[in-house]
Amino acid sequence: MGLSWLHRILSCGMIIASLSFSTLGGETLYNGIVLPDAWPPAVETLTREPMPVPYLASPPGVIPIDVGRQLFVDDFLIEQTTLTRRYHLPEYHAANPVLKPDKPWEQEDAARAAAPFSDGAFYDPEDKLFKMWYIGGYIASTCLATSRDGIHWDKPSFDVRPGTNEVLNHRDVKSTGDGRYRDSSTVWLDRDDPDPQRRYKMFVTTPIPQRWSLALRCSADGVHWSEPVAVSATRIGDRTTVHYNPFRKKWIFGLRISQSDVGRARAYFEHPDAIAGLEQVAHGAVPWLCADRLDPHHPDPQYSEIEPQLYNHDAVGYESLMLGLFSIWQGPPNGVCAKLKIQKRNEVLVGYSRDGFHWYRPDRRRFLPVNPTQGAWNWGNVQSVGGCCLIVRDKLHFYVSGRAIGDRFWDGNCHTGLATMRRDGFASMDAGGESGVLTTRPVRFAGKYLFVNVDAPKGALRVEVLNHDGKVIEPFTADNCDPVTADTTLQQVTWKGGDSLSGLSGQPVRFRFHLKKGSLYAFWVSPNKSGASYGYVAAGGPGFVESRDTVGRGAYSP
Repeated sequence: MGLSWLHRILSCGMIIASLSFSTLGGETLYNGIVLPDAWPPAVETLTREPMPVPYLASPPGVIPIDVGRQLFVDDFLIEQTTLTRRYHLPEYHAANPVLKPDKPWEQEDAARAAAPFSDGAFYDPEDKLFKMWYIGGYIASTCLATSRDGIHWDKPSFDVRPGTNEVLNHRDVKSTGDGRYRDSSTVWLDRDDPDPQRRYKMFVTTPIPQRWSLALRCSADGVHWSEPVAVSATRIGDRTTVHYNPFRKKWIFGLRISQSDVGRARAYFEHPDAIAGLEQVAHGAVPWLCADRLDPHHPDPQYSEIEPQLYNHDAVGYESLMLGLFSIWQGPPNGVCAKLKIQKRNEVLVGYSRDGFHWYRPDRRRFLPVNPTQGAWNWGNVQSVGGCCLIVRDKLHFYVSGRAIGDRFWDGNCHTGLATMRRDGFASMDAGGESGVLTTRPVRFAGKYLFVNVDAPKGALRVEVLNHDGKVIEPFTADNCDPVTADTTLQQVTWKGGDSLSGLSGQPVRFRFHLKKGSLYAFWVSPNKSGASYGYVAAGGPGFVESRDTVGRGAYSP
C-alpha cells in the first residue's frame, strides 16, 4: 500500500521541521569521517540515480583503524594499488531448507509458513544457542527456533502456547482484509541496554483499523514478551524495519514509503532511545533509499520492463562498517502472482556504509538469489533476516526466507535457508603470478600487532610500514617480513627484528602490502596477540561474549 501520510509530510517540506534528535553538529565518527552539521542529510525526492557517497569522494586525511577488521569493499582505505578487486557471493548450504513448515501450528492459517520476515537470527552467548524468530502460519504468530550449530534447528515447546514454539500469538489482533495479523518484524538482541528485561526488543508492524502501526515489545529471554511499551502514533508502512547502528549508538527506523518515480522506498529516522524514537518516528524522517537504475530487472522477458523497487532493507554493524542487505523487487505485481499462482521475485543484494546513511553498492549481482526451478524452497520472494549475518568461526552465516510454489494461498509455502561465505569475504584484493602492491592511505592506531585475512597458500604476502613521508620504517620492511603463505582468516604478520608496532602508536603511517598469487581480504591492528579486532560482530556467534570481537582466536575454538 502507498504511504500517502509520510509522502505528504516529506513533500510539504516538513523533513526539517524537527531535527532535535538528529542534528549532531559536525560529529566525528570512529573512522575519521566528519558528519555535516545538518544530519541526517535533507533529501526531498528520491531518484533512480545511484546514491552518492561523500566520504569516498573526500576521505579523511588520516583514518583511525582501531575499530574492527578493515575491509576492502571500497577505496576508502586505499591510496594506490596494482591489485585487482574481486567481489564474492555466498553459497547456499546443502542442508536447505533449514526450517520448513512441518508443525501443525505452522500450517493452520491461510498458508504454510516457517520463515522470518526480517524478524531476527542472533547468537545468545548466555544460553550458547543460535536463536531465530520467524513467522508461523500465514503471518499469524511469531515462533522461536534454536540451534547449537546454526545448521540443525529445534522447535522447543514453550509455555506461551503450550505444545508449540510460539512466543507471540498475533491472532487476537484484528487482521487486515487479506488475513494478516502481523507483517514485518525486527527482533534485536540489545547488548547495550542496562535493563535485563529489555535485553531483547521486537519491533512489529501490527494492524490497527485503517492503518499499520509499529509496536515495541521487550523480553529478557526472547520467549516471554511484554505488552507494547511504545506504539507509533502515525501510520507506518507494513514492511518497516529497524536496526541498531552500534558505531553511533542510534536506533535506525527504516520506514517503508512510496514515491511516484521510484515506487517502494525507505525513509530514515534515528534516535538513541528505542522507545522515544518509536513514539516520535515520523518527525524529521527523510527519504533515504530506493532501487536505482543499476539494480537487476526480472530475467523473464514478459516482466523485464518492470522497474525494480526496494522491498526491504536490513542492516547491522560488521567489524568496521555497516553491512546492508537490500531486497530488490522485480515483479510481477501481486495480482499477476495470484492469478498465475506464482511467487513474486525478491532477491537480496548487498551494500556497505561507513557513516550509516550513505550506501555504496558496487556489486549488483544477486547476493542471495531465488531458484525458480520445480520444487525449490526459494522459488521466489527471498528476504533477509534481522541481524543480517552471524560469525561462525571462519564463516559467515546468512539466513533468508524463501517461498516455494504451493497448493494453497499463492503467497505462502514459506521456508528458511542458510547461505555461507568466508569471514570478511565480501571483497578481496587479488594478485596473480606477478607480485602486486597495495598502499593504504595514512592510518592511525593504538594497537600493537598487525593481522591479516589472506588466501595465499601457493603465493606469499609481505608487509612494510611507511612513515607519513612515505619512507619505510625499520625494521618493518618487506625484506624483514616473514612471508605469509597460508589460507587463513586470522594471521599475525611478523618481522625479523620485532613484531610489535607499539612504537608507532598514534602516528600516521601507511601499510604497503606486497602480494603474489593470493587474495587479501582484510587487515587490522590488535592490542594483543589473540588478534581481537574490537570490531562489531553483527548478530554474534559462538565464542563471542560481547557485541565486539574481544576474543580473537577464542572465537575459532569449537
